Amino acid sequence: MNLSPTIAGTTLLPLGNGANDVISSIISFTRSSSGGVGLNSVLGGAFFVSCVVVGVISIVVSPSHRLTIDKPSFIRDVLFIIFSLSCLLGIIVFGRVNLWIAICFSSIYVIYICVVCTMHFFSKDEAAENVNSTDKEDELDNEIGVALLGCVDEEKSSELCPNEKHTEEINSSIFGTSSSFCKFINCFLGVLDFPLYLPRRLTIPVVSEDKWSKPMAVISATLAPILAAAVSSEGMDSPTSLAIGMTSVLVGLILGNLAFLSTKESSPPKECLLIWLLGGFLMSITWTYVLAQELVSLLVSFGYIIGINPSILGLTVLAWGNSTGDLISNVAMALNGGKDGQQMAISACYAGPLFNTLIGLGVSLVFASWWEYPVSYVLPKDPFLCETLGFLMVGLLWALVILPKRNMQPDISLGVGLLAIYFCFLFLRFAKGF
Repeated sequence: MNLSPTIAGTTLLPLGNGANDVISSIISFTRSSSGGVGLNSVLGGAFFVSCVVVGVISIVVSPSHRLTIDKPSFIRDVLFIIFSLSCLLGIIVFGRVNLWIAICFSSIYVIYICVVCTMHFFSKDEAAENVNSTDKEDELDNEIGVALLGCVDEEKSSELCPNEKHTEEINSSIFGTSSSFCKFINCFLGVLDFPLYLPRRLTIPVVSEDKWSKPMAVISATLAPILAAAVSSEGMDSPTSLAIGMTSVLVGLILGNLAFLSTKESSPPKECLLIWLLGGFLMSITWTYVLAQELVSLLVSFGYIIGINPSILGLTVLAWGNSTGDLISNVAMALNGGKDGQQMAISACYAGPLFNTLIGLGVSLVFASWWEYPVSYVLPKDPFLCETLGFLMVGLLWALVILPKRNMQPDISLGVGLLAIYFCFLFLRFAKGF
């Protein structure tokens, strides 16, 4: 799509990371008894990422490898989150929302993308001017650097070759005996995963070079419309469901025949590739919807069985589960990605929660108010939502105050403060919830 990394990072990347939060929120709002789960899961995920993930990154990154965070981007993201949470607080206090207010709330993300694009293009022009003025100096520095690195590499290669050979001998002696055990474990896990893998493989079109299979492509093109129709027609009356089912079978047969005639055995299709990718994306979203629906149902059921408020489970279990990927990927990026990786990790810790809040909750409110139109949608009553929003804003303000004082370098004081705010909130929430 010829998108710059900045634009892709604020659109496609949050969409991939936040799909679970968004779909879980939509499902919970479409059920009259579990709307509080959606609100708490999105806010809990935003709180976890902006406090715990940023706090862990600030602590684990050593002082000698810390970088200076881009101040304009950081202030922009934090101010947008605070403004969005303030609007959400007004909606919660009012207790109801109509369709137009829900649409306006979601549209804040469009404004955010426009601001990001504008700042990106202005900074790109300034960078181009700076590059033109320093080209000659860089050429001289590069020549000297290449000469020095060449000498160093020759010395290192002569020194490291014996060590590498010795390391290979040690690895083969240690891990060679356990290779059969590892193969057995992989086979065992493959057998367990197969019943879950096969339905997804048969309904999600895959056009990558390493996983291309024409029979699978034809089958997925045939079955994908049937699964999508079955999911979308859930809860409808029998005549409508039957009509949708028959239409999906006809569409599936047509798409399957087209896939059979237009694809090759040896390689994936080169033409109409965007249509294949769009189909794979939509079917991945469909499977995420199915799994998230079951997850929300399980959380509500566990809440009733154990006697815990389901909103607490959404605030903790569901939020932690949806945010674990952010914790692992962002911390790994900060530790192994160098200066650019740290910048991207910190930026993702604020761009992701902003996406989940505006799109996850915003789209959920749009759907919920649309079903109630022209009457306003009444939000589920939860006396602790305002407390959650308050603690979340305190964490954002802490980062907004501490980072500029530390010359925009995340350190232990920032991390410890964010973790303390989060765990104080959890302690109070559990103390009041039981």
